[in-house]
Amino acid sequence: MRKKLSKCYRKFASRVRRKKSYIQKVQGTSDRPRLVIYRSLTNIYAQMVDDENGKTLVSSSTLEKDAKFTGNKCEKSFQVGKALGEKAKAAKIKAACVDRNGYKYHGRVKAVVEGVRDAGLML
Repeated sequence: MRKKLSKCYRKFASRVRRKKSYIQKVQGTSDRPRLVIYRSLTNIYAQMVDDENGKTLVSSSTLEKDAKFTGNKCEKSFQVGKALGEKAKAAKIKAACVDRNGYKYHGRVKAVVEGVRDAGLML
């Protein structure tokens, strides 16, 4: 008899399956790093990763002590994206490719990407 999986586990397994299907196509280089987005229930994290050297170039999240993000979750996500874009420009990064991490492109994920674009990066 097959055990029934919980709804929470099924959603996680679906996200991991979606992530595996396109992670082979999205690779970050030093010229065009990978913008990785992770969202938890309350916070959002974004970072630019150089896969060739295995290093994180810049990162930003709602948990940063020096930055005060205000508003609802979507507004905070936009501000995180904008802060990440400013840090990336300071690090002389001009373009990036987006790794949604298996999430759908709407809501907070879309807000982060729009914030990075608003800062002047090509995605």
